[in-house]
Amino acid sequence: MAKGRLWKRAVRLGFFAAVAYAFWRWLEQRQSDSTLTWEPQPLPFPPRPRAPDPWIEPDNGSCPTSHPVKAKLSSGIYHLTGGVNYERTTPDRCYLDPAAAERDGLRAAKR
Repeated sequence: MAKGRLWKRAVRLGFFAAVAYAFWRWLEQRQSDSTLTWEPQPLPFPPRPRAPDPWIEPDNGSCPTSHPVKAKLSSGIYHLTGGVNYERTTPDRCYLDPAAAERDGLRAAKR
């Protein structure tokens, strides 16, 4: 009887060892096959540049050349380049064009 139990244990141990070895080989193969590379694909449609913001915050009290219209929100007035008070105005916002300032409810300076 002892020989029969010993034989069954050896068979079970061999079976589990074979399963563990097969699993280990499968993991090794899977790791070595993971060198996939992706080829870049063209976009389905060409990218469109985003439209510039209608207004931006001033930088140190001056407007950049991309947004030259100076606006004072407290007075509701915007100033264009070359206007009488353009240089001395410290803007609250800088607009892309006069139409953008008017859409926000501002009016042009009278001088």
